[in-house]
Amino acid sequence: MKYNFKNDYTTGCHPNILKALASSNLIAQEGYGEDQYCKEAIDLIKEKIGHEDSVVHFVSGGTQANLIVIASLLRPYESVIAAETAHIQVHETGAIEATGHRIQTVKSADGKLAPDGIQKQLDLFEEVHTTIPRMVYISNSTEIGTIYSCDELKALSLFCRVNNLILFMDGARLSSALTSSANDVTLKDLAIYTDVFYIGGTKAGALLGEAIVLNNKTLQKDFIYNMKQRGALLAKGRLLGIQFLELFKDDLFFELGDHANRMAQKISAGISDLGLSFLTPTYTNQLFPVFSNVVIAKLMEDYVFFTWIKIDEEVSAVRLVTSWSTEEQAVDEFIEDLKIAVGV
Repeated sequence: MKYNFKNDYTTGCHPNILKALASSNLIAQEGYGEDQYCKEAIDLIKEKIGHEDSVVHFVSGGTQANLIVIASLLRPYESVIAAETAHIQVHETGAIEATGHRIQTVKSADGKLAPDGIQKQLDLFEEVHTTIPRMVYISNSTEIGTIYSCDELKALSLFCRVNNLILFMDGARLSSALTSSANDVTLKDLAIYTDVFYIGGTKAGALLGEAIVLNNKTLQKDFIYNMKQRGALLAKGRLLGIQFLELFKDDLFFELGDHANRMAQKISAGISDLGLSFLTPTYTNQLFPVFSNVVIAKLMEDYVFFTWIKIDEEVSAVRLVTSWSTEEQAVDEFIEDLKIAVGV
């Protein structure tokens, strides 16, 4: 069987979560997030972010979280600004546009947004005749594995507040971002500097689930109605609460993110030792090395991964993704097979 480096959700969930789901299986609970597990998980998340006034809601996945946040917080004639590589732009089948909201994209070499790029989009606004830019969408880590520094986040937050923009952070891979060796952002920083963000569980060892955290009080009222209307308010919400309770009660969330990053760094070091280059530096659990198409074909005989972008007729950048469950033996074998493929 080929080893899969295609994404970070190919396996089920961490054993602790599976055990908790099984042990609580026959305990009757209220539905729609009113169960004891959701309540305890929400209290724990609020404690971790240091912001008791935040409101936390659980949904099943990242696309659902992005769609509900954007559709709920924007008026029909308002738009969202995002990097041209953003997940909502390239990998969600027009989910945001289907809600009636335009995405205004900014070119970005590193997948991140900065105030100057956002300002250029604001300058395009023509009263009445164009949509009103109202939200800035960022992700941490980004679609190409880069992360925001605390200074960058502060600058974005200040710019958004001055310009009456909602700052929304997609945290599908937040566990890897916050445990990156290059990271200086904390959960508490996110509660201070974003209006809304979400904590990804799907790619961090859970079976499924994301925790939407609304920090801005003006955005909290009636948010749950939009969740219900769009099918995101699960009758068996307990399934999400149990998982987030397990992820955060002993900081398992951070432990699993750290493991994914360490496996990625080991692969990255092996690739660098062979003198090969990368599309972007490796900060988290996503790697974007540049290989010849011949090497890619050889590796694909035994491994599953994406060919990310064509560089020229002979060379392409690929994407390798490690996860909470990536085995070090598989990493070692990949490095050895890469050596053979490049002729070392």
